[in-house]
Amino acid sequence: MGHHRAHVSQGHERGGGQTHEEHSGSHGHGGHDGHRGHDGHAEVFRRLFWVSLVLAVPVVALSPMFADLLGYTVPRFPGASWVPPVLGSVVYAYGGRPFLTGAVQEARARKPGMMLLVALAITVAFAASWATTLGLTATLDFWWELALLVVIMLLGHWLEMRALGAASGALDALAALLPDTAERLTDEGSEQVPLDALRADDVVLVRAGGRVPADGVVVDGSAHVDESMISGESRPLRRAAGDRVVGGTVATDSTLRVRVTAVGSDTALAGIQKLVADAQASGSRAQALADRAAAFLFWFALVAGVLTFGVWAALGDMPDAVERTVTVLVIACPHALGLAIPLVIAISTERAARAGVLVKSRLALERMRTVDTVLFDKTGTLTSGRLTLVGRAAVAGLDDDELLALAAAVEADSEHPVARAVVAAHAGDTPAATDFRSLPGRGVRAVVGGREVHVGGPALLAELGLEVPSELGEAVTHGQQNAASVLHVVRDGAVVGVLAVADAVRPESRAAVDALHAHGVRVAMVTGDAQHVAQAVAHELGIDEVFAEVLPADKDAKVVELRERGRRVAMAGDGVNDAPALTRADVGIAIGAGTDVAIESAGVVLASDDPRGVVSVIVLSKASYRKMWQNLVWAAGYNLIAVPLAAGVLAWAGFVLSPAVGAVMMSASTVVVALNAQLLRRVDLDPGTVTGRAADSPSR
Repeated sequence: MGHHRAHVSQGHERGGGQTHEEHSGSHGHGGHDGHRGHDGHAEVFRRLFWVSLVLAVPVVALSPMFADLLGYTVPRFPGASWVPPVLGSVVYAYGGRPFLTGAVQEARARKPGMMLLVALAITVAFAASWATTLGLTATLDFWWELALLVVIMLLGHWLEMRALGAASGALDALAALLPDTAERLTDEGSEQVPLDALRADDVVLVRAGGRVPADGVVVDGSAHVDESMISGESRPLRRAAGDRVVGGTVATDSTLRVRVTAVGSDTALAGIQKLVADAQASGSRAQALADRAAAFLFWFALVAGVLTFGVWAALGDMPDAVERTVTVLVIACPHALGLAIPLVIAISTERAARAGVLVKSRLALERMRTVDTVLFDKTGTLTSGRLTLVGRAAVAGLDDDELLALAAAVEADSEHPVARAVVAAHAGDTPAATDFRSLPGRGVRAVVGGREVHVGGPALLAELGLEVPSELGEAVTHGQQNAASVLHVVRDGAVVGVLAVADAVRPESRAAVDALHAHGVRVAMVTGDAQHVAQAVAHELGIDEVFAEVLPADKDAKVVELRERGRRVAMAGDGVNDAPALTRADVGIAIGAGTDVAIESAGVVLASDDPRGVVSVIVLSKASYRKMWQNLVWAAGYNLIAVPLAAGVLAWAGFVLSPAVGAVMMSASTVVVALNAQLLRRVDLDPGTVTGRAADSPSR
């Protein structure tokens, strides 16, 4: 971004030139070092879950406590009474292995947490149940609860690992959809080559319905390209000569010729996969909070168990003391808490990746909900970053099309962005031009049809000593008011027309600004353009504050200025010359990542160049935050209420939470947490709908 700024602001002036055991030991974010590890963890927990579930069914069905709870008679057959203890022991040793080994690691590290709590609960249930089986006590038959506890915890871990791997898995699936070969164009025609044979600057043919084999730039043809799996944009977008395309996207309706710009690890897909892996490995305040809560609940459960036993033993009721202590320790296991944060983070990361919102830092995603000001870079973010002809006017006696043809003839030999915009706008035959000459800082000059023609900005008129005819004055004023650079066409020493060239505002930008305002977010814009150009764009989009004529190196100072006013700032830019500002902001958002997707300075990267993606990040941040706290309150709150009840604090009123009811409530709390987290999948992050406006809404 910024490569057109000097020109746009000054007119037509041109100067010279982790392992499974590791995961078991820490239920938090540690060890999440790539999606393949998550896939392996998911497979381990899937296998443990299904085997344990099959073993748990007869354990639960033949449990007298469970039968009493549901009011049916336990089937009688030889050896029936030994089915729960035998199969329950297998479930404890086989299905409970990750939690037991994880507990040992937490104990050795002196960092009690989730695994130690789970191991404590299943071990107490295992010992108490064997005591009942051997006739040492008659009320602590927890085989069914032990089996259900292990199965539910395994299910939760499996869901978590599967969700953690899904974000990268979705992108792996996209990478797998890349064609095996590409049709490379040669001097003799074309040839089919494997993808790894492609090199930068090769030109490939992408036929209608075919996939783009690598990142590149369209050199010929135009087609609607389906970029949904990269950008999250549901509608195919028109791509023509000069437009960038990404490997893996589909040309839906026509043929394109694409010059390859990146292959292999340099492509957008490779960068996206790296970003998702980095996001999964990054820290999170919410996860740290859940880890601290698990440590607190471990000591809470342990102290509650000791107090329960001591109080009831002092009252002389030893059977009740044992039963209630065991019940407290069993139901104190906060397996709902173990899912409260990780599952939300996993699902939000996956949803973001599928919508083209690539979260490099979970902290950035968490902070996004608190942002009250978004500072947009203008060129290439709110605007297309590509100059186009937006207006023209000719003097009497000269047709507008003739004026454009005259200017295109002079500009045909120039490589300047303004020249390309003029030439691209002319659809007809271009007259021949001779004696072309560039006039640095002023414009260009050539001979067309035997007549000398100049095209340039105000500096050209000053050099030639000319003034704009009054009949063209309104067109010049209108162009300046609409952020355009005005070019003057001079023939034989007389101004015969003006052309307005501008960096066109994206049709999505107005929707993005409106949606941010709807979320209570103030919108600011920073640009190197002249003040009148910046104000014109700001007026068109409804932007609240403008910083104009700012050098790239000074953009971070504007972020500092906003933060010193007490604003929480998200900076949205391209991540190249905007890198200092992206780093300085509370949240840095790189927009239009393309082949530069691995931008180190941003916390969030949008795979597309649609500014509405910023709104998607806010929506996802707020939704994730709500789900995290809902789950934390439910999971921790259940334990804080159920443990005292199980300990018998209301025994004087005739109410004691029985082991069976406590166990059912505990299992239900886990299901509630898991289902609540899954509701994040319903959050709409499609940039075309999240703002509530159509993609092609007319700008004001």
